[in-house]
Amino acid sequence: MKRSAEKELERDPKKQKLSKKEVKTEKILRERPDHADYSNLQKERLQYQPLLPPIFLSTDLALPKAKTEAPEEVNETIKEIFAHTHNLPSVILEPNDTCEKSKLLKVGIVFSGGQAAGGHNVVCGLYRYLKLRNPKNQLFGFIGGPIGIIKGQYTQITENTVKDYINIGGFHMIDTGRDKIEKDDQFQASRNVCESLDLDGLVIAGGDDSNTNAAVLAEYFEKHKVKTRVIGCPKTIDGDLKNEHIEISFGFDSAVKVFSELIGNVAYDLLSAKKYYHFVRLMGRAASHITLECALQIRPNITLIGEEVAKKEQTLKEITDYICDVIAQRFNNGKDYGLVVLPEGLIEFIPEVHVLLEEINEILAKDPNINHSELDNHLSPACKAVFQYLPHKIREELMLERDPHGNVQVSKIETEKLFVQTVTEELKKRKSNGHYKGKFAPITHFFGYEGRSCLPSNFDCNYCYSLGHTAGALIEHGKTGLIAVIKNLTSPVKEWVPAGFPVTSMVHIERRKGKNVPVIEKALVKLDDKVFKTLVLHREKWANGDHFRNPGPIQFSGENANELNFTIQLEQNSEFELK
Repeated sequence: MKRSAEKELERDPKKQKLSKKEVKTEKILRERPDHADYSNLQKERLQYQPLLPPIFLSTDLALPKAKTEAPEEVNETIKEIFAHTHNLPSVILEPNDTCEKSKLLKVGIVFSGGQAAGGHNVVCGLYRYLKLRNPKNQLFGFIGGPIGIIKGQYTQITENTVKDYINIGGFHMIDTGRDKIEKDDQFQASRNVCESLDLDGLVIAGGDDSNTNAAVLAEYFEKHKVKTRVIGCPKTIDGDLKNEHIEISFGFDSAVKVFSELIGNVAYDLLSAKKYYHFVRLMGRAASHITLECALQIRPNITLIGEEVAKKEQTLKEITDYICDVIAQRFNNGKDYGLVVLPEGLIEFIPEVHVLLEEINEILAKDPNINHSELDNHLSPACKAVFQYLPHKIREELMLERDPHGNVQVSKIETEKLFVQTVTEELKKRKSNGHYKGKFAPITHFFGYEGRSCLPSNFDCNYCYSLGHTAGALIEHGKTGLIAVIKNLTSPVKEWVPAGFPVTSMVHIERRKGKNVPVIEKALVKLDDKVFKTLVLHREKWANGDHFRNPGPIQFSGENANELNFTIQLEQNSEFELK
């Protein structure tokens, strides 16, 4: 997308106290997308009006009442880091019969991290809320992620922006990035820009790390008496940003529906050919929620769940043996074909590999220039043995550049090919001793990016539009350090409950780049909950038979258009059972 720039110098009297330099902001005029380039379905989706909870439906929109609840207790370390924001109350938004225009509000919004379907609707929902409250309110979109805040690069969101992007996948309205606001000069620059633009609020749509960063920024602004309120929105297709307050992150529903369609197509292909084993690796670095949901949708023969591997402390050999046992049993049943699904983060859950990765991360934090041939000299004997056991290509992939948070980029580690290699070797041994006589013919796939920027499902369209409204209401109430949430999501939209919860109540301490830092705790698959137990209940039957299911593409109309993913239904609806 082309950009033309119109540079502005904006002087703020307050800035004289902060720096001798002028605050520079750059208003970027974004070229509008040509609707002639949109498909017929995209044009149709532009006409869809997202549904909202009743408190946001009035044309004379009243500011919802903010019912506060007592702050949750946090540990002493968190209190020390968030000295000004650790005791924030949670907020439940309720109807208000009194309608008064809002004071003039200026709000910024930014996408942080990877794409997730529905993000544009957060912006559109926030814009529509602000304009209904006061037509003179303004919304600015920071370009390219958090770096846009630091550099002061923004575009003004207008009604035309909404008409161009509502219900459209991707984040290209304002783009995204993985930069973090974490250094003193970056905090100072962000403060300067927010004060220069006279922002009353800043909304950060991101995952666990991004929302932690939002909480840290809110703390910094409170400490320095900056009026800009900071509100987060829960975004990640991985599904690992959820807890007692957040029922689901936006983008998960759309992504798993796309992945399930793709895997379902593969399943029916192998069922037709009856001669291949398809190994499908799915996105999901730290948690296996995507793989678990897709398994419930598709019913593959083998499903590997990282959290189960960690709990059972399964080794590479034990996992390989399990896969080979299923393959051998299926061959004995006349089925020399099958489907295996696994999460991209599986390799981190294997105990001996997890320890290896921790050692590598610590070594690279001290010296990023070490290559894999030199690494042996720095590893402990046990980790050295594991490292040398891995195929050469996997060893190289473990040494790839870390992400901005200091983590190995597991999407670049071809775990499915690792297991194809170990399974191939084990089946050769079994053939030699007469325990397997099949023709193992593996095909590998990785599905991840296909699901991040798809057309959002009706659920994600409605959910994100409601999150935008909720964030706007929280800012208008002067709240900061909260993450906007919607409760009661498995009920009709008219029963949804908008709310805000303090990020500090979700934070714990993790080791990153050799240092202890606060982060929102990732929600891993719980082995004792209904979702995983549903898989366990059916796993043996699915392993031995051909029970593949193809849910097809996302539906936008008809009786299946508002069908939710199985995960949220099993977690939030006690009466729901997998049929």
